[in-house]
Amino acid sequence: MRAQDGSPEINAWIVIRPDDTVVVRVARSEMGQGTITGLAQMAAEELECNWSKVTTEYPTPGQSVARKRVWGNFSTGGSRGIRESNEYVRKGGATARVMLVQAAADAWKVPASECSAANSVITHKPTGRTTTYGKVAEAAAKLTPPADVPLKDPKEWKIIGKSVKRLDTIDKVTGAQVYGADLKLPGMLNATIKECPVFGGKVKSFEADKIKSMPGVRHVVKVGETAVAVVADTWWQAKTALDALPIAWDEGPNAKVTSASIAETLKSGLDADQAFVRTQVGDVKAAIAGAAKKVEAVYAYPFLNHAPMEPMNATAKYTADKCEVWVPTQNGEAAFAATLAASGLPAEKCEVYKINLGGGFGRRGAFHDYVTQAVLIAKQVPGTPVKLLWTREEDMVQGRYHPVMQAKLTGGLDASGNLVGLHLRLSGQSILAAVFPQNLQDGRDNATFQGLDPSGDFTLGYTVPNLLIDHAMRNTHVPPGFWRGVNINQNAIFLECFMDELAKAAGQDALEFRRKLMTKHPKHLAVLNAVADRAGWGKPAPQGVHRGLAHMMAFGSYVAACAEVSVTGDKVKVRRIVCATDPGHAVNPAQIERQIAGSFVYGLSAVFMEECTVKDGRIEQTNFNSFDSMRIAQMPKVESIIMPSGGFWGGVGEPTICVAAPAVLNAYFNATGKRIRTFPLKNHGIQMV
Repeated sequence: MRAQDGSPEINAWIVIRPDDTVVVRVARSEMGQGTITGLAQMAAEELECNWSKVTTEYPTPGQSVARKRVWGNFSTGGSRGIRESNEYVRKGGATARVMLVQAAADAWKVPASECSAANSVITHKPTGRTTTYGKVAEAAAKLTPPADVPLKDPKEWKIIGKSVKRLDTIDKVTGAQVYGADLKLPGMLNATIKECPVFGGKVKSFEADKIKSMPGVRHVVKVGETAVAVVADTWWQAKTALDALPIAWDEGPNAKVTSASIAETLKSGLDADQAFVRTQVGDVKAAIAGAAKKVEAVYAYPFLNHAPMEPMNATAKYTADKCEVWVPTQNGEAAFAATLAASGLPAEKCEVYKINLGGGFGRRGAFHDYVTQAVLIAKQVPGTPVKLLWTREEDMVQGRYHPVMQAKLTGGLDASGNLVGLHLRLSGQSILAAVFPQNLQDGRDNATFQGLDPSGDFTLGYTVPNLLIDHAMRNTHVPPGFWRGVNINQNAIFLECFMDELAKAAGQDALEFRRKLMTKHPKHLAVLNAVADRAGWGKPAPQGVHRGLAHMMAFGSYVAACAEVSVTGDKVKVRRIVCATDPGHAVNPAQIERQIAGSFVYGLSAVFMEECTVKDGRIEQTNFNSFDSMRIAQMPKVESIIMPSGGFWGGVGEPTICVAAPAVLNAYFNATGKRIRTFPLKNHGIQMV
């Protein structure tokens, strides 16, 4: 098959143009995390091509469906962009290399075994003859792909593991990058929308006649049962008219729900008899009852909005024979499915064109309400492209929020200060129950226990002789979502802050207390030791500086942090965070460093200043003035220790987010003697400076 520009497609992953340009097709989405560069590195490694001539493009989900899902999973979340597609992307590059070499050998009438490839040049070793990939691509594309091509040993890697420059940077800094909010199509109209601000409510009535004569207004339409949109010549005209539109809402049964009533519901689960058990070892009840000392604490973590800089948007064009959608999405196939459902057309009459995202963090992954809305609006304006762009306020109040959660932790220490029993009870929302109920295990949401699992990608790093970890599911009307890092964020705070509480009660050093419990978890211990050593744990800190530790396994990677803070009154300065990560393989170390620092911005902003509260059934925070983020001047120095041990593929974008907050909270306690267990810290008068 040929690419859209007519260049020969060697296989689904690799297109080579006559000028030796290599186009790597990337099914995963780019939202600032560097995935397209990392995936291109892996394909280029096996292809043995000239890296300076590598570029990328997105295949469409419609093409993938037509070709029996040749590109596999389009989903980009859970830090799986590279770790779950590395093998088949590398095989795509390796297979293309073998075909190119075979095409050259055929032209020379020599055995392929006498030929080698490097830097997009094929050489016949006995004679020294050479040719380029671009010259043989046409012939290579006609060959039957080999059944199984061996991949390189990691020791042979030349591009994987190198801090190459990102492929998407130039367009972003020059303004050439087109995001969904920038998209322009011939004859396009613009729309914005308001959905019932109380989840579960719907539209009662609206007075379209009051705004139809306003400048630029073309249409005022109902969208499903829950929303109203205005379509106009410009987006600002649509927004101005929608703001003036009288709408009466049927707010439904949730109109009196508040943060306080939700908190009481969760509190009831902390001591409830019924709970879903994830891990049970020994007899926790007896161990704690017979302990020399009992330690108990209750923690709480709030709703959080993803708040990407680019609000939700999608552009749709509908006719009876074709529905096309242009959308920034973390999952092209899910956007495609939403398009099919909303349009009512079969797959062969629909297409979705992915656009780089102006932030995602999970909001644009499992949730494509904005795609559904765009198609439903476009169906009412057939033949005309309509770009739906949410306001910032709509984006804030119609989110899919980080789940609200409480935890009660009870530990028992023997006379020597050893942890003999631990019960961790979670009480709060289940994301899977709301989003993917088919993935529940006998009603239990295993994703709730991230970082606390007995094995797998989120393994608990401690061995406790008597252990019970369970979850009292308490769902709310506020829809939960996969917020960057998801459940490791609160679980790391609950567990790692409580570990410091236990160490304090035992009269032991926080690091030594942990080490005794980690002898059977060498990779967990390795990253914890690495940050402790680099930060100088056990040695005197500078005057007025206090340290705190945390570690976790998440998304297949082992991560740890040591934070240094100074506290003056209610003002906290996070001076330095040393972070270690073992992701198995490090594709682009420079990008990993950026992801670590970026994840800390997200994690620290949340713990210091972010929460979404509920009043009269609706989210109260409507913009960045009430849902703030840390500033550049508040950013600590971040020292990254990248220590890939090989043999597995862990994630990068999400794992480290979880250790920043508990490390800082533990350092804050060491500075002040005050243990904070509910968040954000601003609610306690504590400011980040």
